[in-house]
Amino acid sequence: MLRRHLIVAASIFAVFCGFTGEKLLHAADSPLASAKGELGFLTGYGISHVGFGATKSQVQTWDAILRGGWFFSDELGKGSWYQGRHETLFELPFHLAVDHGGRSMVGFYALGHWRFTSMGRIAPYILAGGGPVYVDLGLPSMGSRLCFSYQGGTGVQYFLDKTTALNMEYRYHHISNAGTASPNEPLNSSKFLFGISWFY
Repeated sequence: MLRRHLIVAASIFAVFCGFTGEKLLHAADSPLASAKGELGFLTGYGISHVGFGATKSQVQTWDAILRGGWFFSDELGKGSWYQGRHETLFELPFHLAVDHGGRSMVGFYALGHWRFTSMGRIAPYILAGGGPVYVDLGLPSMGSRLCFSYQGGTGVQYFLDKTTALNMEYRYHHISNAGTASPNEPLNSSKFLFGISWFY
């Protein structure tokens, strides 16, 4: 049922962008062209994939992520398909395991983003990064409560105005103890996230 709701939400978002797409594709300036940084909040659903790699445990999570970001470049590649800006984001994630008695995971992520800026109010992006995660899932197979995450994904932002954007994002998300303890079952998961960002 939850997956169906996610598909419906994504479809509505796509249709909404489609209705405004022609105007936005011809916008002269991206709202990101002069932004210095970003503050935002994401929430959504995650699920581990049993059988993917060495993952044996299913963990479903409700995710809440606070983020802050800074742009480290002006627009690069103007006039090319990859026109965009580099941003570094720092995130404070909280992952509530809804199918493990309300146990949770908290951490700190540093992510590199490339934000495409040639489509006006629509800003696709790609991301990759990771960081330490404290895991309290009660799974002896993970070997340690101090774990590490790496992740990568893609998303799109739709700007409501020059400073406010809606986010829709997919991430591949990996957690393991990086060989610091035995056993070392990883959690290889997908995360479907939605949120809002404010740019300054």
